[in-house]
Amino acid sequence: MSKFVFLYHAPMTPAEAAPPAPEDMAAAMEQWNAWAAKVGNGLIDFGTPLANGVRVSAGGATAPSQREVAGYSIIEAENLEAAVELAKQHPHLNMPGGCEIEVHEAQQIPGM
Repeated sequence: MSKFVFLYHAPMTPAEAAPPAPEDMAAAMEQWNAWAAKVGNGLIDFGTPLANGVRVSAGGATAPSQREVAGYSIIEAENLEAAVELAKQHPHLNMPGGCEIEVHEAQQIPGM
C-alpha cells in the first residue's frame, strides 16, 4: 500500500465563499462522509480546508500561491490507479465552479 495526497482545487477557498445554508452544509458533509466510509481504513487524514497560500523562494521572497488549494486529504491505496479511481468518485468534483483534485503519491525520502 502507498500513501497519496489529494489536493483539492476550487475557484475560491471555503473562507472566501459565501457561507452555505446549514442544510446545504449538512448535505455536503453527508456526501464527504459517505466517500470517507467508502475509503474506510485507507483514509489516513480526512484533511481540512486550506486558505492564504504563500510561495516562498530560496532567497526568502514571498508571493501569493498561483493556484488556490482549497484543502487536502491523505489516503492509502494499492497503487496510483486505485487512488485516482477514489478521486473520481469524490464529492468535491460536484461542487460548482470547476473544482479539481490532484493526486500525488508520497515517496520515500532518499537515504532514509
